[in-house]
Amino acid sequence: MLVTLEEIALRLSLSQRLPVAWVVENAAPEGRHLWPAFWQRLSHRPDIPDHLRCELLLQLRTGDQVRSLLDVLPVDFDPLANVTSRAEGQRVDHLLNTELSVREWDLHRADGASGSE
Repeated sequence: MLVTLEEIALRLSLSQRLPVAWVVENAAPEGRHLWPAFWQRLSHRPDIPDHLRCELLLQLRTGDQVRSLLDVLPVDFDPLANVTSRAEGQRVDHLLNTELSVREWDLHRADGASGSE
């Protein structure tokens, strides 16, 4: 589902999205959480529908978790799984505030590959 959402964001030229190839390569299929952050209206681009800017918490194939943003149409957000408890919501909120961003994770991984840690 995440790849599909990223492809829709790319097709609509929404500004918050990850490269689909990066998601396919790095994201664990079962590890995704979207949290609506705020409505996004692009008055300078009336061809783009109102959409949700969502916080994204990705479980990676490496076991790491990273955070990002993803612009999602409301119709695509509605069928996604919801938080099942207050405790789960608090745990994910904590992770969204403490985990590396995708950019930070990529830089950290690149530094490790070059031996400069």
